[in-house]
Amino acid sequence: MKRREFVTLLGVAAAWPLAARAQQTTSPRRIGFLLVGLSPESKAALHFRRGLRDAGYSEGRDVVIEWRSANGDYERVPGLIADLVRSKVDVIVLDSTVATEVAKRSTSNIPIVMALALDPVGSGLVNSLAHPGGNVTGLSMMTTVDLNSKRLQLLKELTPQLDRAAVIWNPDHPGSTKAVQDLKAIVPSFPIELSFVGVRTPEQFGPAFADVSGAKAQAIYAIDAPFLFAHRMTLLEHASTARLPTIHDLRRWPEAGALMSYGPDLHDLFRRSAMYVDRILKGTKPADLPVEQPTRFELVINTKTAKALGLQIPPTLLVLADEVIE
Repeated sequence: MKRREFVTLLGVAAAWPLAARAQQTTSPRRIGFLLVGLSPESKAALHFRRGLRDAGYSEGRDVVIEWRSANGDYERVPGLIADLVRSKVDVIVLDSTVATEVAKRSTSNIPIVMALALDPVGSGLVNSLAHPGGNVTGLSMMTTVDLNSKRLQLLKELTPQLDRAAVIWNPDHPGSTKAVQDLKAIVPSFPIELSFVGVRTPEQFGPAFADVSGAKAQAIYAIDAPFLFAHRMTLLEHASTARLPTIHDLRRWPEAGALMSYGPDLHDLFRRSAMYVDRILKGTKPADLPVEQPTRFELVINTKTAKALGLQIPPTLLVLADEVIE
């Protein structure tokens, strides 16, 4: 071997451990993730982690996720956001409009990623979808009139005799108000009479279902919100006792025992939110990352719940279903 080559190899060998040590001592980036209605053990959170792995991150080595969960209690959100801001995380990820509004008021420096938020433009979270401005970007789970109409059609197809349904919603969730407005706009041209029942606290579920019974509703249309999902078992137990089928926005409901859902693919939204985190950690400003809309929608049906309710799922619906939970 030539002397010059030998000296070069010695230099590379000496530098390699130093480079390896430098890489090992680099502090992992810190991601703050506040889940208002979900838990860190949920499938959605798992898909966020998978999205990070797909982007090349190893949890514990490259990134540390600081999880916070409000368990559907909106009053806890400001304190949990303040805790993440004090922790000086590199980016904050949120699963609801409520939390994103609080986070935007709490910090203008830390980048904020919406894993799912309703009407971010209308709620003032971003300037526009194409040019969000500020420190907020991510994914919009805008519920449109078409989606609301589709869910009512699915209920009608499931139970052709259906002519009355109750809409259960949380008036404290900003996105739910628009969904109620959209549903009210549909009523005059749709062969189903709707009654609207608001629930703000767990103690109100009993009286709410008394109202549902009084309205002689034959099905439940639940407008998804962190509060309702946090108390999903209470809602579903009341619906089961009343023997009422329920339809929801997201698959997390039939996974928990509801009859069916139709809406954006929740797991896809959480995976895609990890891509936003990746680009922000690599230096892209949130203002330069357009807010994206859902690209995948899915119909999920729980046939075990259908059997418990004495319902026969029409073959046409089973064929349309993206997933059948048995």
